[in-house]
Amino acid sequence: MAEFSDALSEKHIAFIRRQPVFFTATAAASGRINLSPKGLDTFRVLTPDHVGYLDLGGSGNETHAHLAADGRITIMFCGFENPANILRIYGRGRAVLPQDADWDALAPQFEILTGTRQIFSIAVESVQTSCGWGVPVMHVERPRDTLTKAHAGADGDAWVEVVQSRTRSIDGLPIRPTDRYFGPAGGKGAKSL
Repeated sequence: MAEFSDALSEKHIAFIRRQPVFFTATAAASGRINLSPKGLDTFRVLTPDHVGYLDLGGSGNETHAHLAADGRITIMFCGFENPANILRIYGRGRAVLPQDADWDALAPQFEILTGTRQIFSIAVESVQTSCGWGVPVMHVERPRDTLTKAHAGADGDAWVEVVQSRTRSIDGLPIRPTDRYFGPAGGKGAKSL
């Protein structure tokens, strides 16, 4: 039986902290629906009605485009170990880029990883939990570090140039690209235009 609440409870927050992966879903008025798995230590509960996650460069930037066009987002956490549980956060989000005025207030809540391009700030509108009894029991073998390794090997100036050239989603919606490369600690460092 599904249960709804207006904000995250301590029980919800404890469940979220135990999950190694989460999923994001967004859509605009037309075009594709985007559904993405997210790993790494990128999700933060900022307050019971405000969450966010750090986003690294990847194959596309559909979440950014959809939030700029529509604002709606669903985050899902799924308990793959016992006890079974599914938690969805329904909200409205926006991208906060390093060049934005509110970046300096939001960024300290996260560990800025190599290849970071933005933080998604999400106002929680409702929270739903459900049983998850049909989800298989699975265990995490190990984190995958391929994405951060790929970003760590990038030349900062070339990375920014590529990201700056990506100004449209796969459905042609506008994207505001970051102007900064966050390199590995002690490495190439942050570079911006």
